[in-house]
Formats: sequence, C-alpha cells, structure tokens
Amino acid sequence: MQPAKSEQQIQKRRPKRLRLNGSLLAICVFLVACSEHKELKPANNPLVGTWQLVRATTIAKGDTAVVDQTRKQSFIKIINDTHFAFLQHDLQKGKDSAVFVAGGGRYSLRNDKYTEQLDYCSAREWEGNSFSFTVTIKGDTLIQQGQEQVEQAGVNRIIIEKYVRVK
Repeated sequence: MQPAKSEQQIQKRRPKRLRLNGSLLAICVFLVACSEHKELKPANNPLVGTWQLVRATTIAKGDTAVVDQTRKQSFIKIINDTHFAFLQHDLQKGKDSAVFVAGGGRYSLRNDKYTEQLDYCSAREWEGNSFSFTVTIKGDTLIQQGQEQVEQAGVNRIIIEKYVRVK
C-alpha cells in the first residue's frame, strides 16, 4: 500500500498542470490567429456574393430598351445571407451627368423566386416596395427578371438583368 500523498505534494502538482494547460491554450490561440483566413460562403445560397450588372433590358409600354451597363455607368449588387445592397454611379466622375443611386434591404429566396424588400433607397419614393424576380444562375452569371412597379414614381416595367460574379 502506498502512503497517502500530503496536501503539500498535491498543491505542488496543480500549478504545473495549470501552467502546462495554459501554455497549450496560448499556443492554440496563437496558431488559430496566425492561420490563413479563407472567405466562407454558404454552400446552400448561390446568390451570396458581389455581382456586377453587365446588361439591363427594360420593357415598358411595349418598348424594349437594352443598355450595356459597362460603358458609362457601374452597378454592383452585394448579397449576404439576409440582405442585399446595390450601388450605381457614372464612370465619368460627374463630368457629363452625375449619377449615384444606392439602396438595399432584406430579401427572401425560395427555389428560383427572389424577392427584395427595398428598405433604403436614395430615390426615396422606391422605399418600402417589394419586388419579386425569377433568378437563374449558370456558373458565374446571374439572370434576374421580374416586374418593377412603383406607383409614386410612375414606374411599371419588366426588367431582365444580367450580372456576373465579381471575384
């Protein structure tokens, strides 16, 4: 039978264990802090990311207009898990006609039905409106089509927008 360990012997061992555990914890924290950070995107939501508008087709009152969105203006849409935001500005820095539009809000996605709730917009009469679209994603291309109807702005049109993912 082994003699019982004195309280003093037990106390001497505890600090060594605590120091060892504390050292291991510090090393782990250091390694995690120094590790390469990779952007994580939800695998189940292909909309998440930044999108550059390249072409916009508008159909209103029987007239169709197709605009190349890469020549005189830049428009991006940023989508996370719960919200979207868009920014548009002219590429001439206001020299011939200054353009700046921004907005955003909440959205929902059910299969291919994407609905934006525009909570904020620099064109204030657009705020508070909901817009439903059908979306299709093929590779890094997003096609969004649906109807924009804003009574206060006199807008009632169908839009078809083509975006490419910004990498």
